[in-house]
Amino acid sequence: MNLQAELMSHITDVPDFPQPGIVFKDITPVFLQPQLCNSLVDEMARQFAAIKVDAVVGLESRGFLMGMPLALKMGLPFVMARKKGKLPRRTYQVDYALEYGTAGIEIHTDALQPGWNVLIHDDVLATGGTARAAASLVEAAGARVAGCSFLLEILSLSGRKYLGDMNCPVFTFVSA
Repeated sequence: MNLQAELMSHITDVPDFPQPGIVFKDITPVFLQPQLCNSLVDEMARQFAAIKVDAVVGLESRGFLMGMPLALKMGLPFVMARKKGKLPRRTYQVDYALEYGTAGIEIHTDALQPGWNVLIHDDVLATGGTARAAASLVEAAGARVAGCSFLLEILSLSGRKYLGDMNCPVFTFVSA
């Protein structure tokens, strides 16, 4: 079985979560497969090996799960983009729209260096709002988005189109 097929075989649809009408793509069964996770990290690192990247920003919370191993594999700093109010020091903050509401994220003001090329990683590309918000944080720090990485893209929500003007590679393993 190839990597994409194996990944899809472990992603579960959960209807009406977190609210009626939403079909949640549960990636947690993927994390029960250590060899699959290792293969995913290796492939993510390979996809961005030709691009100069200085840091990986992982989006709370599931973006942390593969973002940190990716940063370690690439020998790069890992920066957490957390929900508003969760970081203890001075932060850059941004609010954004979700498929089913609004939210806010933040990063520490000293987490990224001006001029750095940053890879944004999250589990799912849905509407693109979270990744766009993270890009705003990267830019507020004086850094540049070098690329975006996702395990799963939900095609019906057109998130890739929303990221199109960021002028950076967007990599997803599978789509649904």
